[in-house]
Amino acid sequence: MPETSAPTTAPVALPVPRDGIVGAAPYGAPQLQVEHALNVNENPYGPSAELAAAIGSAAAEAAAGLNRYPDREVLALRADLGDYLAAESGVPAPAPEAVWAANGSNEVMHQLLLAYGGPGRTALGFAPHYSMYPEYARDTYTGWEIAARGPAPEFTLTAQAVTEAIAAHRPNIVVLTSPNNPTGTALTLDVVEAAASALAGTGGLLVVDEAYGEFRRDGVPSALTLLETHPNLVVTRTMSKAFALAGARLGYLVAHPAIVDTVRVVRLPYHLSAVTQAVARTALAHREELLGKVALLRTERDALAEHLAGRGHAVAPSDANFILFRTFADRDAVFEDLLERSVLVRAVGPDGWLRVSVGTPENNAAFRSALEEADPR
Repeated sequence: MPETSAPTTAPVALPVPRDGIVGAAPYGAPQLQVEHALNVNENPYGPSAELAAAIGSAAAEAAAGLNRYPDREVLALRADLGDYLAAESGVPAPAPEAVWAANGSNEVMHQLLLAYGGPGRTALGFAPHYSMYPEYARDTYTGWEIAARGPAPEFTLTAQAVTEAIAAHRPNIVVLTSPNNPTGTALTLDVVEAAASALAGTGGLLVVDEAYGEFRRDGVPSALTLLETHPNLVVTRTMSKAFALAGARLGYLVAHPAIVDTVRVVRLPYHLSAVTQAVARTALAHREELLGKVALLRTERDALAEHLAGRGHAVAPSDANFILFRTFADRDAVFEDLLERSVLVRAVGPDGWLRVSVGTPENNAAFRSALEEADPR
């Protein structure tokens, strides 16, 4: 028989991702096993055993119907969220049609850029800002432009600065954050009004991200109070922070019903599971407990800021549950020294700055002690 050669297999080339994805790393802060995790702005106080049991019961009831798709319009949860916002911010309760919920405020923001961004459109943010904003833009083929916030350590924004930036960049979407991550800076309402007015004549959308809104100081108003007079305004919130539900993944927005309807067009079918809806509604029914530690976290935040300033650090004034401070040294070295002492913070923001989340009094004491050793003065 004639001799045959073994078949050769041609090398298979891996699929090539689209532009902007090659070489990019997925978003994510370190998730390390440490005694004091103070890097992702979590609420350190989880639900009580009684509330955990109530959440478990609600999830079990939902689980009995998991052979069916969930309520895709989420109307009951949207009504509950509207009632909560009326109590929290003193605004008239938004109708369910003016509220939208999704898997964390990240998905809410992503849906907004899907609906109002896209090729040939741009979004504008003010640095330093949350690091996911340009990634939302990248994923939706939306151009991302940045303007600068005011100088450190206040990192303020003024109505004039925002108006000038909108005139210079002519964006389709503007993202403001109050309190801002990573600086903790809250906005005054004149800034929000100026941005909304500047966009009104061009059909632009203004998004005010209030993920940390419940931690703002007494007397600092929410942009929710401006919704009735500015129909191009969207306010986003989350239950991950003050509600201590980071693991549940529930974010939401409030806006003119026409904006909500537009977002509904781009949402994935049945995007919010029946279990998530049940957990969120149970948490809202027990909000007094879940929000009960907010006042303590504010007090701890202010005491920690005073301590850091007393050590000679520049400290950004914070209305959130974290503090951005300058180390005056190699921040990466300080970060590693803290980590060696089982304290995990975040190297984020301008060079030389670190961000520490406010934890329990024990967490905060451990951070202060570790910082004294890692960065002696």
